[in-house]
Amino acid sequence: MYNFTSTENWRVFRVMAEFIESIEFMANVGISVSVFGSARTKPDNKYYQEAVDVCRLLAERGISVITGGGPGIMEAANKGAAEARGRNKGKSIGLNIELPFEQKPNPFATSLKNFHYFFIRKIMFVKYAK
Repeated sequence: MYNFTSTENWRVFRVMAEFIESIEFMANVGISVSVFGSARTKPDNKYYQEAVDVCRLLAERGISVITGGGPGIMEAANKGAAEARGRNKGKSIGLNIELPFEQKPNPFATSLKNFHYFFIRKIMFVKYAK
């Protein structure tokens, strides 16, 4: 039997589904910032700690933090936001990409969305940041 859902023509429906799921996931994010940074920055690096501190301050003011959900600076940003989240402040959001190697979600993203399509993930970073 022919599997029509795996053809190129049906990709548009898979893309639409990921867009809809992503918009629903991000619908209540509120005021937010997107943080970009190296996945290779270690916790003993001064920029890692600065990202923790800045994102904690943002979250304490009710601003959600959006990252790629991976290690390094992304982890530091999610960590800072998660520390403030315990006081019911801004959210710590990770938008992770499904890759065969390297990036795994960090443990500090309190809301995590996995993406198949790289371009949809990038749109979510831009669309929801203020």
